[in-house]
Amino acid sequence: MRFHDRIDAGRRLAERLDHFARQPDVVVLGLPRGGIPVANEVATRLGTPLDVFLVRKLGVPGHPELAMGAIAEGGVEVLSRDLIRELGVPDALVERVAVRERQELERRDALYRGGRHAVPVRDRTVILVDDGLATGSTMQAAILSLRQRGPKRIIVAVPVGAKETCQSLARTADEIVCVATPEPFNAVGLWYEDFSQTSDEEVRRLLGSSDNHFVKS
Repeated sequence: MRFHDRIDAGRRLAERLDHFARQPDVVVLGLPRGGIPVANEVATRLGTPLDVFLVRKLGVPGHPELAMGAIAEGGVEVLSRDLIRELGVPDALVERVAVRERQELERRDALYRGGRHAVPVRDRTVILVDDGLATGSTMQAAILSLRQRGPKRIIVAVPVGAKETCQSLARTADEIVCVATPEPFNAVGLWYEDFSQTSDEEVRRLLGSSDNHFVKS
């Protein structure tokens, strides 16, 4: 299975989530940036609030696409200690990458939310959406951070993911929905015809168009 683009992926994912439609306690949170167009399609079909949940991958120095961990809003940090040890990445260098990515989290918070408070999640069912799962480090960080806010349930929902990653996250989330778990997996982008980068401007536009759906309490 290949998706045309993130909009197509979001629509197909939303079909698997129809049982959450128009439930007053459900919110959809997208992981930026690529998860936002997918999450927007899900939130639109389900008639639920949409917000961003800020996470950043910690890329291996010199190989930024390879994740050695991730950080999430709320101060949560998840590290792949085995990979860091295998590659011989010094602790000081890991921390330097983490500091840089925390600064990027702060920049995105100001840019995407513009001072607006996050959609409340306490005692609600949260659907966490991304455009795909490879190592799952950013999603893991998002789940751990979100748990601190007291949601009733956390549902991880993605169009495509590595089978072992989806199985692993199923032990952390309350439920996981992966439309496709192809093998061999290799990379998220291989399962999209158009996997062009999502811009900050597109994220802001999609979140802005959803303002009328935000839950205020």
